Amino acid sequence: MDVSAPELRMQVLGNFELIFDGQPHPVSLPGQRLLAHLAVAHRGSPVRRAALAERLWAESPPGRAASSLRSVLWRLPRPRGRIMVTSTASTVRLNEGIRVDLWEAEEQARAIGTPDVPRGEVLADLAPLTRDLLPEWGDDWLVVEQESYRQRRLHALERAANLLCERGSFTDALSASFVAVRSEPLRESAHRRVIEVHLAEALRQYHVYRKLLSTELGLAPSPRIRGLVAPLLGRPVDIA
Repeated sequence: MDVSAPELRMQVLGNFELIFDGQPHPVSLPGQRLLAHLAVAHRGSPVRRAALAERLWAESPPGRAASSLRSVLWRLPRPRGRIMVTSTASTVRLNEGIRVDLWEAEEQARAIGTPDVPRGEVLADLAPLTRDLLPEWGDDWLVVEQESYRQRRLHALERAANLLCERGSFTDALSASFVAVRSEPLRESAHRRVIEVHLAEALRQYHVYRKLLSTELGLAPSPRIRGLVAPLLGRPVDIA
């Protein structure tokens, strides 16, 4: 792909959208289904034409399904001549050079779970992990993919919350935790992350106040505030 060519990007997190050179590009509903299937179910790898037609037009006879596939392929948009799909007599695949937000979000989720990956860039923007995979679509082939990605992104958000908390970025850690809670309100691990972040922030605030009070006035925090944090430390808090 020519690095100077305008970017062609497919969005399948949230609503489907094809973006060319920074602008939305219209795609018919059958075209959306085809492109999404190639991006989500096959990750850009070739798929047999017969299998693809059977999956997308399951209620049609094989001959009619194959005809429908040919028709949709013919009508796919070609923004400034860019080909969306590469097809042969037996296979179809998403053309190389198309960026897919799902693939990037999955890579980000994997990186968050990898200890030796630098954290700064990975944690800089968690927005891709806040959206589900085509949540308004109910296609049979998509159900397993939707739930699989949902679980991966929720685990990644919880891991991100831990890492942000360790860095002292409590506001961002809470944001990541609350996204997971809103996505799955009965998920105990997500609620646990919220509680853990609040507790860590409470302890940090106590130590900030203790040091300030000692430096400025030579005093220790009152028994009342020490009593609040003692359960968090698992021991009585000394006066000194």
